[in-house]
Amino acid sequence: MTPHSVIEATSSLDGFCSDRGWRYCFIGGIALQRWGEQRMTRDADMTLLVGWGNEEPFVDELLKHFAPRVENARAHALRHRVLLLKHPNGTPLDVGLGGLPFEERAVERGTYFKLTPEFGYVTCSAEDLVVHKVFAGRPQDWVDVRSVLVRQADELDFTQIETELTPLLDLLEMPERLQEFNALKRSI
Repeated sequence: MTPHSVIEATSSLDGFCSDRGWRYCFIGGIALQRWGEQRMTRDADMTLLVGWGNEEPFVDELLKHFAPRVENARAHALRHRVLLLKHPNGTPLDVGLGGLPFEERAVERGTYFKLTPEFGYVTCSAEDLVVHKVFAGRPQDWVDVRSVLVRQADELDFTQIETELTPLLDLLEMPERLQEFNALKRSI
């Protein structure tokens, strides 16, 4: 994947969802391009707000226009709440089927970001990106959180981050991640 192909795929998926009036925002490495230190990302991760029990029409419409990346992609999406697609240029597209209250609020807070004169897309807020990354908790996620803290420290609403993050980490039974986040925040 080249950076251009990922951005092209992101912009294409953004337009597809926008044209249908769907509620969504990009998260992950794509949102990091806006809020943190830019790094190469190989895919585009999105939260598409579908609620609970209404996933099928969204999944079916996306599968009409984008190729699946796994066998039985429809069943996988309905079971795991993530639709694994591929843009025609080969870029992987991960469409999370959002329904949690946090996902709804994150989508509501999403705003349009024009990366270049040709390409733009809706991203989650910097605060919501931090929440997503701490929740995921992989080594690269912590690197990304650090880069958002460095670039956005004076602008971040840390109360909002903690308010959104605490119940999610309670679901994971990993409240220690909030302590890790606070330690990282103090170190910057």
